[in-house]
Amino acid sequence: MASQIEERADGARARRRVELRDFLMSRRARVTPADAGLPEGGGRRRTPGLRREEVAVLAGVGASWYQWLEQGRDISVSPQVLDAVARVLKLSGTERRHLYVLAGLNPPVPQAEEGAADMCDGLRRLIDTWMPYPAHIMDRYYNCVVYNDAAALVLGMRPETTQNCILDFFTDPMYRSRSVSWEQNAAALVAQFRSACSEHPGDEGFAELLSRLHESGAEFTSLWERQDIRPAGQVHKELDHPLVGILHVESTALKVPARPDLTIVLHTPLPLADTAEKLAWLASPEARRGAMYRVAG
Repeated sequence: MASQIEERADGARARRRVELRDFLMSRRARVTPADAGLPEGGGRRRTPGLRREEVAVLAGVGASWYQWLEQGRDISVSPQVLDAVARVLKLSGTERRHLYVLAGLNPPVPQAEEGAADMCDGLRRLIDTWMPYPAHIMDRYYNCVVYNDAAALVLGMRPETTQNCILDFFTDPMYRSRSVSWEQNAAALVAQFRSACSEHPGDEGFAELLSRLHESGAEFTSLWERQDIRPAGQVHKELDHPLVGILHVESTALKVPARPDLTIVLHTPLPLADTAEKLAWLASPEARRGAMYRVAG
C-alpha cells in the first residue's frame, strides 16, 4: 500500500513538472523583446517571444538553472525567484499563483486582477437585483463597500454607523437589539475573523481593526481568546424586526475570483415565520413610506 501511494505521488509530481514546462514555454513565447525592453536584434531572424537566456538574465538567475526549471527538472525553487520569473514573463495574478502550484510551493494570497476595478458597478447591480432580500459587499477588512435597500431596512445598515461589518456587529445597538441569535453568531463571526487574519499575517489593516475590536468591549476579547477558527460560509440569522416581527435568513459569503479583496454577502429567506413575505412587504412602497424613519432611526 505504501509503495502504491509513493508511486501515485511520484506520478503526480512528474505530471506537474511537465505542466510547468509547457506553461513556462507558452508564457515565454508571448513576451516579445520589445515588451521586455530588449532590442529586437536587427535583421536576425528569431523565434517569437523571449529566449531562455534572456529570461534568465532579466530575472537575475543562471541560464542553466532557468533551463532546468523550464525543462521540468526536479530542482528547488524559492518564492523570490518565481516572482522574478513571473515579472519577466508578465504573468497575471492568477498565472503567478498557478506557477507557484506547478513549482510545488504554496501560492501567494490572491490579489485583484489588473482591470477588475470596473467590476464594482456590476456587483452593485447584483445586490440591487437581490431585492427584496438584504445584500451587501465588504472588503477584506470587513468595511462595507455598498449595501442594498433591504440591508438598510432589515439589518439597519446606515451611514452613521462605523460602516465596518464586524465592528458594527459588536457596537451598533440597533443591530444588537434586532438579532435574536446574536450570541451564537458572534462566536462564529469571531472565528471567521481569526481565519481571515491568519491568511494575512503582519497586515497592518487587520492589526488596526483587531485593536479597535478589543477596545469595543470584553465580549469580543473573550471570544477571540477561544482561538476558534472557522471559514466564512453560511450563517443562520434570527432577527426580530420592529415592524414585522421574527425573520429567519441565511447569509452566504461569496468570493469573486477576479476581486478576491471583496466578499458578497447575500441573505436568503428561510421557510420559517413567513420571512419571504415579510421581506417583500418591508421593501414595498407602502411599508417604506410609513416606516423608513422608524427603521433607520
